Amino acid sequence: MQVSEINQAVARARERLGIPQELGDYQIRDYLSLFRHARENFPDRPAYNCLDHCLSFSQLDRLSDQFAAYLQSLDFMQLGDRVSLQLPNLLQWPVAAMGVVKAGYILVNTNPLYTDRELKHQLNDSGAKVVISLKNISKELEEIVDQTNVQLVILTEVGDMLPAPRRQITNFALKYVLRQVPNVKFANTVTFSDVLAQGSDKSLTPITVEEDDVAVLQYTGGTTGISKGVMLTHRNLMACMYQVASIYEKASWTKGEMRMVTPLPLYHIYAFSVSFTHALYNGHENVLIPNPRDIKKFAKTLKGMPFDGMTGLNTLFNGLMNNEDFQGMDFSRVKLTLSGGMALSKSIADRWEDLTGAKICEGYGLTECTGIMAVNSPEAPMLGTVGCIFSGTLIRIKDHNGNELGVGEEGELWFKGPTMMAGFWEKPDDMAELMDDDGYMNTGDIARINDNGYLSIVDRTKDMIVVSGFNVYPNEIEDVVIAHPKVKECAVIAGQDNEDGEYVRLFVVADENEVSGNEIRDFCREQLTGYKVPKTVTFVDEMPKSNVGKILRRELREKYPG
Repeated sequence: MQVSEINQAVARARERLGIPQELGDYQIRDYLSLFRHARENFPDRPAYNCLDHCLSFSQLDRLSDQFAAYLQSLDFMQLGDRVSLQLPNLLQWPVAAMGVVKAGYILVNTNPLYTDRELKHQLNDSGAKVVISLKNISKELEEIVDQTNVQLVILTEVGDMLPAPRRQITNFALKYVLRQVPNVKFANTVTFSDVLAQGSDKSLTPITVEEDDVAVLQYTGGTTGISKGVMLTHRNLMACMYQVASIYEKASWTKGEMRMVTPLPLYHIYAFSVSFTHALYNGHENVLIPNPRDIKKFAKTLKGMPFDGMTGLNTLFNGLMNNEDFQGMDFSRVKLTLSGGMALSKSIADRWEDLTGAKICEGYGLTECTGIMAVNSPEAPMLGTVGCIFSGTLIRIKDHNGNELGVGEEGELWFKGPTMMAGFWEKPDDMAELMDDDGYMNTGDIARINDNGYLSIVDRTKDMIVVSGFNVYPNEIEDVVIAHPKVKECAVIAGQDNEDGEYVRLFVVADENEVSGNEIRDFCREQLTGYKVPKTVTFVDEMPKSNVGKILRRELREKYPG
């Protein structure tokens, strides 16, 4: 069966689910139209809620206008210049993000946890002239800013968007009691509060944008080399927004009335697409969690705040379900739980459904396709898959020789469609290396389409382990091990033996109960064929994780070579 028949299987799945085959001629075609849509349709509805304070959509619109007006007043800025936004999930984030785009500049999403080396590379690569940063984490910026093209640093503190006197109390406590705010100095700086105050006295000059204009530079993680700026256009982002809308509709999501918990950082493409772009379209409230790793505080935030949906990933769901306060919450309103960023374990998905009464809808995507390519529908989720390919997207599955494979066969996943990036910032040749002659892009992931037309991601090509000539995928082994009652977290990487070649290495974070490596290996033998059983089991206190909580196998390989 050839690739055309694979897409036919996908088309049949869409038809069963009532998802359009093509996006069609959608009405909202750029961010300026989207911002206007949110303002006109949901003016008094809560938009973003953080630290017990909420902004309505009309307040968000007004504040972002002020922010944009200030940026436009800077004499060194021109249309199309880049502005770096280096903030965690705070109310300042959506205000600044909307303001940058309204002013006519390109938003550069920047990880607040970057080291000075990573930050320096991104600022120089993007050519950002303005950086908006949280003062708590701006020490690295201070050390490298004079080695970049940055001409202005806008500094904010955690409490800046809170009403008085909470604003002053929060900022004072963080700086002088908890001592979490370093003393930093920049040659040219202004506070976030002063930007809004000065912007309120200025007029915003309306701009026009084209669908193919770059709206966002979203940097890849750099796990396979130097981090690159993915150019996402208004067309890309609006297409993804409409694709996501088709899934929300299957969850009986009432526009302007729902509450979504957003623990994943808005600067990451997953949350950016779902909790920023699509939230403006659907008019639902987003509860921003500044630090999702603090599970106790996370659970405390949600207490007495029934919610309709949540975005998350495997490790986060696991951590929440191990918290007693979370276990006792009211989940009667939960309609939609979205998972992405890493593979979802069956045991965790089952536990979540038992606790909340809602199934987790796992999805899949990558930065180069504007974050999301496929997701399970709440009406018919299929555990072990990432659901149905979105409207308007075509795929191919190829073997290592470039031959197209059929339904049920595993190979590298290629795609093309309306969410494919415009390219890498100032690196056109790098995109060309990923393309085939028909305009399909290689994702670097190993996948298959099943008989129902659903996509399964087997693993990353680079993470596959070859044991005695057999392909072994870490995701499969991790899914088995995490079901062990004494295992809290786990990860699998390849080991290298000079005589026997590659073998399976398992790393485990155990719970409070004592467990041995042999006990875990025996557990694996019951469910895995012999060559998949880990040869070694290493116990660690914690797993290295990305900013969104994804376990980093790359760092395990670096820390534990062999």
